[in-house]
Amino acid sequence: MAASDTLFDVIVVGAGVMGSSTAYHLAKTGNRVLILEQFDFLHHRGSSHGESRTIRATYPEDYYYGLVMESYELWRMAEEEIGYKVYFPTEQLDIGSPDDKSLTAVVDTCRKHSIPHLVLDSGELREKYSGRVEIPADWVGVWSKYGGVIKPTKAVSMYQTLAYKNGAVMKDNAEVVEIKRDESNGRIVVSIANGESFRGKKCVVTVGAWSKKLVKSVGGIELPIRPLEVSVSYWRIKEGFEAEYAIGGGFPTIASYGEPYVYGTPSLEFPGLIKVAIHGGHECNPDKRSWGKGGRLPIAALKEWIDEKFGGRVDSSGPVSTQSCMYSMTPDGDFVIDFLGGEFEKDVVIGGGFSGHGFKMSPTIGRILAELALDGAAEGVELKYFKLARFEENPKGNVKSFADQVKLH
Repeated sequence: MAASDTLFDVIVVGAGVMGSSTAYHLAKTGNRVLILEQFDFLHHRGSSHGESRTIRATYPEDYYYGLVMESYELWRMAEEEIGYKVYFPTEQLDIGSPDDKSLTAVVDTCRKHSIPHLVLDSGELREKYSGRVEIPADWVGVWSKYGGVIKPTKAVSMYQTLAYKNGAVMKDNAEVVEIKRDESNGRIVVSIANGESFRGKKCVVTVGAWSKKLVKSVGGIELPIRPLEVSVSYWRIKEGFEAEYAIGGGFPTIASYGEPYVYGTPSLEFPGLIKVAIHGGHECNPDKRSWGKGGRLPIAALKEWIDEKFGGRVDSSGPVSTQSCMYSMTPDGDFVIDFLGGEFEKDVVIGGGFSGHGFKMSPTIGRILAELALDGAAEGVELKYFKLARFEENPKGNVKSFADQVKLH
């Protein structure tokens, strides 16, 4: 029977990591699932591609802790099912001024949830990492055992493969142009650009940077999500020091609080290169990207940071490679995980606004979106921080005691 003739339990719109994880969780429990992707599967036009993403439990917002810790376990479980690795463990290091409110909140999160951690001064940090990481004398480092790197394109492929193996119907090059309710029977009808329509009992929308556009056309709701084009840079490790900064050499994933907010990962995808980038970007139209040409990559700030933090062991003259990606940014940097409401009530679920830090939690988010679609509620998670209604109460979203949200994650 053709997909257009099938009544699906859930139709998932968008096959990035969130949609693919959702489809996997739905299919493995025996549901009839259709996943629609507007471009080719595993495309590089959104936010779910590339070579590496960090995973860490040390958040200023303590409500992410449970999502991350469950995801660690779900990544491992999926790896066992597929037979290869997408998660590579290492330590996590957060650095910055001891007066930085975000870094202080990170320590509070560690204490609240009994995360094994150490607060180190500059001398202790230099000793711990044998001079591979150096910080100003008036800074501190917060070490945690919970860090790591995820291989994003490989991870998306894993979830798509597992969803397919469990019976999900996969269709790419299928741009969704309409989602409506069939008033005659209450079903959700999803139509794509070539004129085909598909019927489902429920629908989950996970379209990343296209969320605002699609949800506006479907439900008339103006989502406060801004697509940002961001640049990711790789820098050459100087000869003789390559192994010291590699994933297997005990080098941590790094988050550096302050202005600018810098993050880095150990050398993994490109031998001899280390990823160091600034969290943030410039607003863009996801259908008319500059592909890095229109942004103002703050190279000078990155050069200074690399010179100071790596003790001259990484060449700061310029990045060897720069790649372009997208964030879907909310005003508070928190996710949108909720029912679309209105005429759809609880039959259409939205997952979006992952603000450049959701990938690590995608196994758990997929589980949550699947349960919301099937049951109208998700087990063991507090979703009040991710409700759409928070922007009606306050256009800036969740009130936090620390800095500008664009720079936090």
